[in-house]
Amino acid sequence: MKTFKSKVATLAFALAGTFIASASYAQDTTPSVVIVHGAFADGSDWAKVVPLLQAQGVAVTVVQNPLTSLADDVAATRRALSNQQGKVVLVGHSWGGTVITEAGSDKKVSALVYVAAFAPEAGQTSGEQGKGAPTPPGISQIKADGNGFLYLTPEGMAKDFAQDLPAAQTAVMTATQGPIKASAFDDKTTVSSWKAKPSWYLLATEDRMIHPDVQRSAAKRIGATLSEVHASHVPQQSQPAEVAAVILKAVHSVGKQ
Repeated sequence: MKTFKSKVATLAFALAGTFIASASYAQDTTPSVVIVHGAFADGSDWAKVVPLLQAQGVAVTVVQNPLTSLADDVAATRRALSNQQGKVVLVGHSWGGTVITEAGSDKKVSALVYVAAFAPEAGQTSGEQGKGAPTPPGISQIKADGNGFLYLTPEGMAKDFAQDLPAAQTAVMTATQGPIKASAFDDKTTVSSWKAKPSWYLLATEDRMIHPDVQRSAAKRIGATLSEVHASHVPQQSQPAEVAAVILKAVHSVGKQ
């Protein structure tokens, strides 16, 4: 009897180990998500999207990029990538699109998601992205300080950057914004990672910072899967579920590979 019970216990233990290993494998094969915020913002800009992804079992890291140069922001992103296990879906908003275009060459990155973002060719700058398109009204609300950094005015934040958010929230966003070094917009990329990685693009139809025509052209040029959302320049704030849905599509697509 003891021998029989011992065998049953051993079998149960082995099965439990198998189930645990299977669960761990399933978890390990789910890509993580690394998010790069844009100019005039910090990582908290993504506070509404992160829990939606985590609720689906996705590990998320938001890069606190210094906004001092393309090289510095790419370095910060690569540090975050180095801490990930397995495949990564790399997300960039606005200026962050330029950053992920460069940093996305990392071998861990399996897909790119652009949210109302720049998507330059190799050798291009962010400042060149809007050539030939109407100048967005929000550009007039960008001001320089005496240290070579650019800020967005309170009016620009409320009326052009996040016009679909309450005034109380845009006031906080103005106070916590991340100023960007003006020279960063003239930094050139050296690679176009979207040429080798599948891409998704979420276009903000009411964007007053990057013209929707520029976004549409970028999405077409890079061959991205395009979605649209009726939102300002920060759909991650006003339409977080829509943004999370696009990121999850990329996650699920990569997870099946």
